[in-house]
Amino acid sequence: MVTTPVIKNCSYCLVHVPDLVQYGSKPRREITENSSIRDSITQSLRSYETVLSYPPNQTYIGNLSPDELSKVSRPWFEKETPCSSKGKFGEILDQSSFYGLLKVADVLNPPLFTVDETVLPKLRERLAEHPLLTTFASRLAANSTNVPEPVEQDSMQSSALHICSEGKTFGWFYGDERAEGRGDENLGPYTLLENVCTKATGALALTWLLHREKIDPGKIDFLISCGEEACGDRYQRGGGGMAKAIGEMCGCINASGMDIKNFCAAPASAIVTAAAMVKAGLYKRVAVIGGGSLAKLGMKFQSFLEHKIPILDDCLACTALLISEDDGASPIIHLEPGAVGTVPVGAGFSDEAVFRHYMLAPLEALGLKCSDIDRYAAELHDPEIMEFAGSGDVASKNYRKIAAMAVLAKQLEKSAMNSWIEKIGMPGFAPTQGHIPSAIPYIGHAMEAMGRGEIKRVMFLARASLFLNRCTNLLDGVSFILERNPRH
Repeated sequence: MVTTPVIKNCSYCLVHVPDLVQYGSKPRREITENSSIRDSITQSLRSYETVLSYPPNQTYIGNLSPDELSKVSRPWFEKETPCSSKGKFGEILDQSSFYGLLKVADVLNPPLFTVDETVLPKLRERLAEHPLLTTFASRLAANSTNVPEPVEQDSMQSSALHICSEGKTFGWFYGDERAEGRGDENLGPYTLLENVCTKATGALALTWLLHREKIDPGKIDFLISCGEEACGDRYQRGGGGMAKAIGEMCGCINASGMDIKNFCAAPASAIVTAAAMVKAGLYKRVAVIGGGSLAKLGMKFQSFLEHKIPILDDCLACTALLISEDDGASPIIHLEPGAVGTVPVGAGFSDEAVFRHYMLAPLEALGLKCSDIDRYAAELHDPEIMEFAGSGDVASKNYRKIAAMAVLAKQLEKSAMNSWIEKIGMPGFAPTQGHIPSAIPYIGHAMEAMGRGEIKRVMFLARASLFLNRCTNLLDGVSFILERNPRH
């Protein structure tokens, strides 16, 4: 029996990790060239309380709607909005608690992440105090004694990374020091820290999803990870396995899983794949998980230092979504022939060709016009992060392109572009975490608005920069349409 797939629930979390900003790809490379940059970064980091009060962060976890955010004057980083660490969709986790999750996520022996023995009780206490993370507290293991002495941390070939907290040594993060790991750059401390951070943040998002859905982890049938990490050794670079690693950490004992890679569009690709699996009857409940990207931390730090403002890209972002059979209430995902937007190889790499294929073509397949979509969600990067770095307001640029395509399709007058953009658009509010900002941060808000009967249809447009693999000059795009359940 064919079923209609729905997005049943979602979660969105941020993790404030100021002391890991130095290990983002850009800061790390610059610090290697000039170690004094580390002090400049440290002096420009935000406090946890400041991160909580930042309006885009409150929008990401659901305490502000995008419409409410649009009414907050900028610069947002100077605003102190009513805030909470918990939101409708998730939370903003503090660094100390995250270090506890990071320690739990490390399953290697000897361990990758070693902490002082006096710190372990404090980590257990932090996790035990958190209502959703108590099960992880008892799993904090002591360090193995078979740990090599770390070498100078500024070296690109460091054997261990100095993990700090508020200016004090917290521990060390090693590469795989076993015989099979030595000399493999894919198993060095930087890459493995990126991967374990993805696992720990993905587990946080999945834990929140299970909590919001009030479902036992054993009820999840399949897991799809859609992050941008590359897990594997020298023979299987980017081999994957993140989905099942996250599932193992969260107790999804009955689920299998796989990883999907498509640069920034991977979450959209994963959602479509999950929905197709449910529609085909393969699985009843599929969780799509996007863990955070350590490499993207501090990516724009130089611009922030130049403008003498706080470093704003200091959070790992993560998300999880549950796709299931039609429950008669949750928004449906259109999977009719042609309803999922794709960009064929023959489309080339012009913006107009991409938008014709992944925006106009699906609408035509469903017999819809551009005006039949109440909201469009594209790349929802926080404009304050992007503008200071000279990239401009990415969300605003995309809405100009969307409106231009409606004009080209003769479904909108050119003179009406600005008023239509105001109706169907929204400000960006997601941190620069690669795959995370690409359309999907609006899913939670869309579900809320549909539940209130305010909107009927939303189109999610995710882009992928395939040229980043240095094997092609092509772009890619994936789109899908979410619609209010007709039985609700």
